[in-house]
Amino acid sequence: MTRVAVLDYGMGNLHSVAKALEHVGADTVWVTHDPKLIGRADRLVLPGQGAMRDCMAAMHSEGIDEAVRHALNTKPLLGICVGMQALLSRSEENGGVSGLNVYPGHVRFFGYDLQENGARLKVPHMGWNEVWQQPHPLWQGIPDGSRFYFVHSYYCDPDVPELSLGRSHYAVDFCSALGRDQIFAVQFHPEKSARAGLRLLSNFLNWHP
Repeated sequence: MTRVAVLDYGMGNLHSVAKALEHVGADTVWVTHDPKLIGRADRLVLPGQGAMRDCMAAMHSEGIDEAVRHALNTKPLLGICVGMQALLSRSEENGGVSGLNVYPGHVRFFGYDLQENGARLKVPHMGWNEVWQQPHPLWQGIPDGSRFYFVHSYYCDPDVPELSLGRSHYAVDFCSALGRDQIFAVQFHPEKSARAGLRLLSNFLNWHP
């Protein structure tokens, strides 16, 4: 039996993630910040969207930061979008926002004048983009260079290159998946990424790090 807690701190498209997990075979999905349910779950999902400062404040208020730290040595965790960015040390947003510092690194802004080959690119980066993989069980059955759905203005820049498990390009090359041990996190939204995204969620349910 697979029980998943989607960590609810009021920031993210939680129910879409929950429905996608149910679709790929999770027996029980709780959208919750209840420490008892989080403790009973076999796996955790840390979603997030919106401003990093608001997300971090809500995480601390609901005790989600402690749930993530506890998961480091106890159970698999999947970070999504801002849930990935929150794992790093600090974000450039709003002049600087501290993250959970699970991994050393910074979250950087694409910029207001993002260009490639003389053409201006829109920020936020919104839409489908390729992800080029480093070997990891969560990529099983997903062809290298598969396209996933992104919505973000900031990207992760981990200090340790080995943490990067996926790369993408939007005027700059950026880390679109990272992790180590029990944690895997992605900048894109697997719940909105059709077949490849559902396969990644299925792989997460069957992952035994």
